[in-house]
Amino acid sequence: MGPFVPDIITDELNLIVALLLGVGFGVVLEQAGFSSSRRLAGVFYGYDFTVLRVFFTAGVTAMIGVLLLGAFGLLDTDIIYVNPTFWGPAIVGGVIMGFGFILGGYCPGTSLSAAAIGKKDGIAFVIGGILGVFVFGELFPLYDTFFVSGNLGPIKISDSLGISQGLFALLMTAVAVTAFFVTTRIEKKVNPSSTVYSFPVKRHMLAGASALALAAVLLVLPNRKEALVAEVADPGYQHSHPVTMMTPDELAFRLLDNDAGLVIVDVRSAEEFQKMTLPGAVNIPVEGLFGKEWSSLLGMRHKHRVFIDDDGTAARGAALLAARLGYTNVEMLDGGLNSLRATILDFHPPKEPPLRAEEATYRFRARASVLLPKMIEASKNREPKVTAAGKKIAGGC
Repeated sequence: MGPFVPDIITDELNLIVALLLGVGFGVVLEQAGFSSSRRLAGVFYGYDFTVLRVFFTAGVTAMIGVLLLGAFGLLDTDIIYVNPTFWGPAIVGGVIMGFGFILGGYCPGTSLSAAAIGKKDGIAFVIGGILGVFVFGELFPLYDTFFVSGNLGPIKISDSLGISQGLFALLMTAVAVTAFFVTTRIEKKVNPSSTVYSFPVKRHMLAGASALALAAVLLVLPNRKEALVAEVADPGYQHSHPVTMMTPDELAFRLLDNDAGLVIVDVRSAEEFQKMTLPGAVNIPVEGLFGKEWSSLLGMRHKHRVFIDDDGTAARGAALLAARLGYTNVEMLDGGLNSLRATILDFHPPKEPPLRAEEATYRFRARASVLLPKMIEASKNREPKVTAAGKKIAGGC
């Protein structure tokens, strides 16, 4: 399952949902005729394009669904795993896969569907696939270098073409609808007994038009992340939405008191965070607030989340964004770490005797200026909680 935000499906439930989806996927393949090697091979001979239509339908549906969920902040698309492209091995593998498909009549997934209903050719194909994996593994040292050659990284077609994902979705949907029309015409000429003659034309035309309209929405749909970041950065918004301030004295007191209800969110760069880290702080970039990775920490009730940076500028925007995303008990360090340094870490007792009302504050600052640097130094010996790249959510056929 995808990395939903909020975490409506846990990692444990994911396994059960994946099993149910796998069973459902097999049922759909079988009902679509994918357990028939003759039908599957038909796409290469032009008499049956069921495979193409089903794959295009699934691809367009998933593509539009993922982009819509991502646009509304319900899916963390940043941690969806994208397979890296090795162009040389991909071409060779595609040729081998194509020959195997046309000779055996199955791909790995459809062979399992056929084997599940007892088809002998499907069972033979599965056994052949297992033997092929074994031989591939045994001979791997002969081509291990080639196997990882031509690495282009986890590129996306839209990035390669230099276009937006919304435009690519619209073009892809247009190609799918066109392919439906063209292959139907071809199939009618090549195979007079084809089931395409029973297609409800008006209903299919309406479905194609609806898919194009939905893809067109993606073309003009604003980027939610960029829109929210721009919204909270607007001076008018900041003036009308003041952030609760935590003074350096209060933060220092909470740190010395080992306050379990305090969550310090450092929005500086990872390099700056490594140089000087407050005890227990976590390093989360502003864009990380949108994702799933830190949602459980930021969403914990009865915790006070204080955002910090050097001067308070970025922390203010991050705190407003966190509140805009629905997180509660959000505060920021007044004046940032610069103020904490001046007030606590670099505290020097005044030459003039303090006023009676200030004596307790100065005594605390004198004590904190000794203990807090020791805590900061001790925290360097622990593994800092720097934002990790996050576990990519993999999946697919």
